[in-house]
Amino acid sequence: MSEVAAASSGKSHQDENFPVAALLGRRYRAPVLAFYNFVRAADDVADHATLAPERKLALLDGLARALTGQGPSDPVAEPLKQALSRTRVTDRHALDLIEAFKLDVTKNRYRDFDDLVDYCRLSAMPVGRYVLDLHGESRDTWVASDKLCAALQIINHLQDCGKDFRDLDRVYIPADALDAHGARIDMLGAGRAAPELRATIVDLARRTEKLLAESAVFPTQVRDLRLAMNVAAIQKLAERLTAGLLVRDPLYEKVHASRAGFVTTAVAAAGVVLVRRALSLGGNRREGRT
Repeated sequence: MSEVAAASSGKSHQDENFPVAALLGRRYRAPVLAFYNFVRAADDVADHATLAPERKLALLDGLARALTGQGPSDPVAEPLKQALSRTRVTDRHALDLIEAFKLDVTKNRYRDFDDLVDYCRLSAMPVGRYVLDLHGESRDTWVASDKLCAALQIINHLQDCGKDFRDLDRVYIPADALDAHGARIDMLGAGRAAPELRATIVDLARRTEKLLAESAVFPTQVRDLRLAMNVAAIQKLAERLTAGLLVRDPLYEKVHASRAGFVTTAVAAAGVVLVRRALSLGGNRREGRT
């Protein structure tokens, strides 16, 4: 077993807040899961409790070299390397994520919302871009995809803000947002959020709502029906979780969606896309006969 594999947390795609390949066409699932497994392994290295920072950075650099063929092969990188070769998708998306995990090792505070979104450009946006490239979608979809991916990342940060602080000494809540509401970083270690911290979280949830308003058009831009359904499901789930952050305290209340809640939300959102596509197709056929 490689040192990277040995650092695994044991977490799989089934443990994620958002669906991984759940509604995608069969031929896309293996490449998406290869990408996920590579990213999950790199994330586990960055979050490892006992590895020294220097060792984490060395292992992450080794994964990048293994993926690009510039270094020794690694069993963690090999499935994605082969998938990229078969599908002819660039390795840039995976390499950007490696850079995000290196930031996790070296940077544990963020100045302002723009600073956080810049982190999301490496830590979240490449995921959507990879899936879109895999499906051969237009890069015109990247703008909406980037907004959705950034929102998903920020939702995760807000949900896990207490745990990230206690376990990893990482604070993704921007310093200027804390200052604006008179909150302090040490409040993240409490059992419940102080009013100042709750106000900060609500403020950031409101900003996330704006990102989601800008990404709402995304499902209509995607040509592949199953991918559009998957995107719609994620969009709706993100909206639901953001609404939860407005009324629940993530330091002591569960904000993550239950499995049943996810299924209900996903099916409803995917159904809307399916009906809209059917109505659009029917309208086009009627126009063709006139």
